[in-house]
Amino acid sequence: MANHKSAIKRAKQSQGRRLRNRSAKTTLKTLEKKLRAVKEAGGENSDEILRKNQSALHKAAKKGIIHKKTASRKISRLFKFMNA
Repeated sequence: MANHKSAIKRAKQSQGRRLRNRSAKTTLKTLEKKLRAVKEAGGENSDEILRKNQSALHKAAKKGIIHKKTASRKISRLFKFMNA
């Protein structure tokens, strides 16, 4: 465990960031599963969910939760899946 005051603060900040990032990644996975389920069921509002998914991926990349190219790759694959 950290002994210096600054190291203790850094450990607390790291823990908070880790939890926030984990929550955001879970949200991304949930959105993707929802989109795939709607597409398989033949839902009409799949375009709206696709746009929400795209927006969430861009925001996550902007905040550094996932890499920029990872977001682009996932978006590309989702559009490919929707157009298939």
